Amino acid sequence: MTIQAHIESLAKKHEDLEEKLHAALSSPSTHDKEILEIKRLKLRLKDQMQRLQATRH
Repeated sequence: MTIQAHIESLAKKHEDLEEKLHAALSSPSTHDKEILEIKRLKLRLKDQMQRLQATRH
């Protein structure tokens, strides 16, 4: 897998988590821990994408 393909894969996962986060925030039964975990995963993916983009240049 090329670096660009890996970045695109991570971006797709990030978008999926964004949708999951919106659904969780609109549901009153969602626990705060679940929301925090989604946010942590999104941040981890974003950090990975930034590191990969930095190594490309």
